[in-house]
Amino acid sequence: MDFTFTEEQELFRKAVREFCQKKLAPKAREIENSQRIPDDVIKGMADLGLLGMTVSPEYGGAGADPMMAGIAGEEIARADVTCATAVFFLVQASWGYILDRYGKKEVKEQILPKVTKGKAFLGIATTEPDAGSDLGNIRTIARRVGEEYVLNGEKMYISGVREVVKYMEEGGGFLTLAKTAPERGTRGLSFFYVPLKGTPGISPTYVEEWGRKGISTGGFALTEVKVPVHNLVGEENRGFYMAMEGFDYARAIISVVCAGATTAALELGMDYIKQRKAFGQPIGRYEAIQFKLAEHYAKTDAVRLLGYRALWMLEKEQKENKYSRFEVTKAVAEAKMLAPTIAFDAMNDVLQWYGAFGFTAECPVEMGLRGVRSYMWAEGSTEIMKIIVARELLGKEFIAYR
Repeated sequence: MDFTFTEEQELFRKAVREFCQKKLAPKAREIENSQRIPDDVIKGMADLGLLGMTVSPEYGGAGADPMMAGIAGEEIARADVTCATAVFFLVQASWGYILDRYGKKEVKEQILPKVTKGKAFLGIATTEPDAGSDLGNIRTIARRVGEEYVLNGEKMYISGVREVVKYMEEGGGFLTLAKTAPERGTRGLSFFYVPLKGTPGISPTYVEEWGRKGISTGGFALTEVKVPVHNLVGEENRGFYMAMEGFDYARAIISVVCAGATTAALELGMDYIKQRKAFGQPIGRYEAIQFKLAEHYAKTDAVRLLGYRALWMLEKEQKENKYSRFEVTKAVAEAKMLAPTIAFDAMNDVLQWYGAFGFTAECPVEMGLRGVRSYMWAEGSTEIMKIIVARELLGKEFIAYR
């Protein structure tokens, strides 16, 4: 057992950290207030090979493995604690991998080079107004008509809608889950790549969130939306399984993203408690604060290790078929289950150390608190993670939800 990163991974981390601390960190508040990631940051990420980095070199990616993607995600979150830039990164890393692995050549040639150049955004659209964790309950329908599929339905609470419609030079689109055999439940779901910008029948909407504001959240209605047959990703009626694979990838990255953002918050807090004095001495000398710091630092380290273990197992599954899908899913769920809560609790205590300043919009940690809170829902709620872990411990016969 070796807990060290390889020389290549360490060099990569150093390069990403240098870029993020120099180009991204100074703009974190601007990103939150303007509700947009600046074009020069996106270009810089693309130039460094971070966008769609899991995509094959044939389409402009680096063919990066999960560990490398995790390192990038952690460093991005350390620089932008709001987690908006991390979402922009990890969604495209996770679902870019799925499209690269299962998509038809025509679609990959159409969108992936634009993603890796920072010209387009690739997102995931599974959630609906009345269906989130229960994917079998989605209402979006896709029916084949000749050499096209026709989609009808609505997606909601999707990251990156405004980016695709308004901000990205060449738009982009979403891997969109729809029912192709409604009578078969989750075994009748299929994935389609649906471009948004300029597609007849697409009606985008936007919602205002109270955190992670640098990347938009919204939805889109699909009314008789037509896509070519080759926009089907993978096989018909296999969408659920690809969705679970993509969610595992995203959840594992989220775990180390939370660790990165929490580390940044704790470092800010440590700087403050060394300087802030109360009753004649720095408040960092008081055990009430020291004990909290020690606990949060240890828990953050634990989450980081769980996250990288999950990413490592994911890599071994992909390259060596060393672990089963269920073993990987359990490891991922353990990390994702704990990471946002530990991050939120740590940041909440750091804000307490700041006193009244912690309740102002000028305090950078408040952006992080709101950002990591989103991960208790995003890419699978904390409760769903607990169900997954318990399922793997007790057996499928103890699943209460079918």
